[in-house]
Amino acid sequence: MAITRLAHYSIRTADLEASRRFYTEVLGFRVGYRPEFPFPGLWLYNGPDDGDFGIVHLIGFDANDASGLVGYLGDRAAAGQGTGVVDHIAFLANGLASMHNTLRAAGLTWRDRTVPTLKLHQVFVEDPSGVTVELNFPAAEAAALGGKGQP
Repeated sequence: MAITRLAHYSIRTADLEASRRFYTEVLGFRVGYRPEFPFPGLWLYNGPDDGDFGIVHLIGFDANDASGLVGYLGDRAAAGQGTGVVDHIAFLANGLASMHNTLRAAGLTWRDRTVPTLKLHQVFVEDPSGVTVELNFPAAEAAALGGKGQP
């Protein structure tokens, strides 16, 4: 067996709508096809290479009725906060100035860091469930902004 690529990652969230807004309005994903499951959720897509499964799966957790979720995915911690033992999820991106404007307009806080040896400028932001998302931009984009992270 050989792993060929990451298929998707899933996030349990107590606030499905806030998570949808973050991933679609801030990060630019789109809601797409999701099979009928016995619990609420959304599958988010980015482009034609996402295949039939999307990249991010949002799993809605209803504390008043978790039976569908528990029956399908097992009895685990509810929605939780943060990423547990997974530290963060990272994406390659472009359009650093636009992303800064989008984050600012959304009222989100973020951290910037440039890694010169990798020629990457990193932006770290948390989604509504506390999952850290790392966005990696070409370092040249940060240099074009005067070498600053957050303007």
